[in-house]
Amino acid sequence: MTNDFAKHPVDESSAASIAESGLRYGLVDTSDRESFAAWFQADSRGFHGPIMSKEQVDSSFAGVTYRRTVGVWDETLVVPETPVATTSSWTEQLSVPGGRTIDAWAISSVTVSPTHRRRGIARSLLEGELRSAADMGLPMAMLTVSESTIYGRFGFGPAVFGADLSIDTKRARFVSTERRGRLQPVSPAEFSSEVSQIFERIRILSPGQIKVWPLRWDQIGGLAPGDDDYTKKTRVVRFDDDSGTPRGFVVYRVSGGEGDLTSHTLTVDYLLAESDEAYEALWRFVLEVDLVREVKAELRSVDEPLLWHLIDRRAVTATPIDHLWLRILDIPVSLSARRYSGAARIGFDVSDTLGFAQGSFLLETDDSGVPLVSCVEEFPPDTATVALSVNELSSLYLGGVTTAPLVAAGRIRELTDGAAATIERTFHSPVTPWLSVWF
Repeated sequence: MTNDFAKHPVDESSAASIAESGLRYGLVDTSDRESFAAWFQADSRGFHGPIMSKEQVDSSFAGVTYRRTVGVWDETLVVPETPVATTSSWTEQLSVPGGRTIDAWAISSVTVSPTHRRRGIARSLLEGELRSAADMGLPMAMLTVSESTIYGRFGFGPAVFGADLSIDTKRARFVSTERRGRLQPVSPAEFSSEVSQIFERIRILSPGQIKVWPLRWDQIGGLAPGDDDYTKKTRVVRFDDDSGTPRGFVVYRVSGGEGDLTSHTLTVDYLLAESDEAYEALWRFVLEVDLVREVKAELRSVDEPLLWHLIDRRAVTATPIDHLWLRILDIPVSLSARRYSGAARIGFDVSDTLGFAQGSFLLETDDSGVPLVSCVEEFPPDTATVALSVNELSSLYLGGVTTAPLVAAGRIRELTDGAAATIERTFHSPVTPWLSVWF
């Protein structure tokens, strides 16, 4: 990762808007531990987290200093050095269909203190992030959301969905009885040092994934300070193929069972598999652990192969969630970055209340799915044409959202008959988009 973006100045329009409320908007000096520690405490407060310990601050300080860290300060407060609002952002690689990536502006830690709500601070922060990203030439912004009612007004659309799974182990029996490879317990430290090698080999093949930073692997593995209960209970199992090469990990915890030792709950905190054999073996392991009645797994794919491994798929209860939201800033660059499913000519009449992506755009793809994108004043004859906002185009971008519901909801308007079906066929990703982490 480069640090060039970290020093990009805050947006002048947002700074002026926030200044009208008597507040100061600026970058945090991430080399100043005291200032950065105050920002971390504000970030934790914004998500109703605890006051961070020195060990937590030290860990975070080491892990995210490369990011562009922004705060809003009210210098009339008793503790003026602690921000009343925060954001954190950086340039990230987003995997897109066709085994490719696009640079996107990842936005995280969007918080406003409960004492300073309803002052337009969040709007100024988010619009400032988008204008900064556009100023740096980044074609897209993205975020994972804790509250899904906020971001549509800024042009974001849900593009990657996840599923929280609850599995009844008494009913979860595998169709196949074949067992391949080798499972073995390993330490969290071994997980943290080895997982990125496997992840990087498969990340680009899964639209929606990002390049995970080292601190996040430490947090998943229970190595980062802050949650002693998580750390004490974390267990890791690795799958090695028949040649002895590591091909996957599962990180899990077992809890409960106080009243009935046969009714523990096993929580899968992360399961990564490079091969089909690793995937089946790791899931078989967690579902066959003794004295476990229920297995829970959050943030899994909405198209999880596990259901097809089981004799009784009703053993699994899946609760879908919207996870990754995208916001296209530059349509020609964004649409040119991915590959498509065959030849098509599609016209997009795009509205954008913030003005970044307003206009008419022609996407032409050849038989191999290679795109050519242009801005046009009129669409050529025989163009499958729709009118939509940048929100809907952002949702469609990774190929995991279908067009029919958007048409039925009035979110896409067909300007030529059958245009929505053409878009769905052309944009479809053979690999269901999935993002396996929060950021």
